[in-house]
Amino acid sequence: MKRILIPIISLFMLGCGNDPLPKPKGFLRLEYSDAQYKKVTSSLPFSFDKNALLASVSKVKTSGEVRGLDVKYPSLKATIYLSYKTVDNNLDSLLRDAQNLTQKHTMKADEITYKPFENSVDKVYGMLYEVGGDAASQSQFYVTDSTRHFLSGSLYFYAKPNYDSIYPASEYLKKDIKRLMESIKWKEN
Repeated sequence: MKRILIPIISLFMLGCGNDPLPKPKGFLRLEYSDAQYKKVTSSLPFSFDKNALLASVSKVKTSGEVRGLDVKYPSLKATIYLSYKTVDNNLDSLLRDAQNLTQKHTMKADEITYKPFENSVDKVYGMLYEVGGDAASQSQFYVTDSTRHFLSGSLYFYAKPNYDSIYPASEYLKKDIKRLMESIKWKEN
């Protein structure tokens, strides 16, 4: 019995020489290529620039008064949903609806910041909302010429909203949204 016990005890004593150390925290490093933009035209009364490397645009969808496009980012598992409506003495209600849609995220959002947008040369005015926290949509926006055209957009990911995980992709896509807003050109009938 001593012959078996002594080697087993020796193994335990020798095997426990170093204290175990926890692994250091690691962070996911996601790098995205610099965006190259391409103009998109459709049957809708506006054109815009999209990321030519990562994004594809769906066919125009119609639902009642609303017509829309989806700007899909399959590699980022995200989509920017665009909804177009004609302004017909209803600008106040369109603006209120766009703002209310953003405010619905306040329950999950840590913060909501807004940035006004104005391009008086092309008559494009709007607002970009950035939603921080575990909200379903990280960015929302609208643009209008105030008389005929109203376009709203929302960014959604195909994943459970975890702000830390989607933050790099969200930041990358905010640049594309800003470019989309800046490049809007209204078509005149």
